[in-house]
Amino acid sequence: MGGGRPAGSLEQGGFLLFLALVSAALIAIVLPFARSLLWAALAAIMFQPLYRWFLAKRPDKDSQAALASLVVILFAVVLPALWIGSAVVDEAAGLFVALRDGDIDVALYFEEVFDALPANIQASLARAGLGDLGAVQARATAFVQASLGIIAAQALAIGGSVFGFAIGFAIALYVGFFLLRDGRAIGDTILAALPMERGVADRLAERFLVIVRATIKGSVVVGLVQGALGALTFWIVGIPSVLLLGVVMAIASLLPALGPAIVWVPAAIYLLATGAIWQGVVVIVSGVALIGMIDNILRPILVGRDTGIPDWLILVTTLGGIALIGLSGIVVGPLVCGLFLAAWGIFAEQRAARG
Repeated sequence: MGGGRPAGSLEQGGFLLFLALVSAALIAIVLPFARSLLWAALAAIMFQPLYRWFLAKRPDKDSQAALASLVVILFAVVLPALWIGSAVVDEAAGLFVALRDGDIDVALYFEEVFDALPANIQASLARAGLGDLGAVQARATAFVQASLGIIAAQALAIGGSVFGFAIGFAIALYVGFFLLRDGRAIGDTILAALPMERGVADRLAERFLVIVRATIKGSVVVGLVQGALGALTFWIVGIPSVLLLGVVMAIASLLPALGPAIVWVPAAIYLLATGAIWQGVVVIVSGVALIGMIDNILRPILVGRDTGIPDWLILVTTLGGIALIGLSGIVVGPLVCGLFLAAWGIFAEQRAARG
């Protein structure tokens, strides 16, 4: 009897090793399509209520409900996003070429703003080392060109791998269909297989869903609304490249405290300094009364409950996620942070209970 235990332990250890190896192999195989799978899963989570609505209209027609939901996602979200992205890339490439060829005189813009400032502010800027307009202009021009060059390079990278993009896009749609239809069953199966107490797994899963929904609704949706309002404002006052500026404002909305103001405030200052008084006033009014307030109005409605993640951690993890994996980091960064805090909170509770 006693000799059976080591053999059993060896067999169990061998099985766990095999499980780890085959899991690592699967991860390596699907890694090239990780972003497609991630966005398919996020879409399935966010549009599950839509799927349930279609299913209520056609009971026992799971596949039809999932297909109808996928069609709505495709035409209401994906295709408009691709169109806007293409237009933004075109504007960025055009600005990059104009700056490189000298068609846009950045020096003139700086001089107009600087000369319109009061004398005491000009003196303060000079003492701070910002009085040398030539150096400031050179640094600003280099920064703008580098930023626009990154966007253009990304566009060329996507254009150079059209086949890969199409494959990833098709996989996201295909997987999204099954996750919409079978997502709850798949989730229950994964939770049952996790090597942890079911109560802990359920709490982490609930935390996962809360953070995903809060991040997408509270950050992505609010950012898109603020960017759209900003683009509309700039279009009204005649500022060019409104789509590009709107996207920049949407990304800037992820920054606590500052947010889209880092875009519309300099624009308003330039308009006022160059004599476009009513245009500058419109930008300021829109920035304060519409763009700035929409966050306070929409976020409580869309999110409903707090993620429990401090603003400074959301900022750091969002920017870190973007730096590490690109656009997907907007969701992945705060998600990892939220699961980290939840896991350590559960661990602290268990430790206190045992003590």
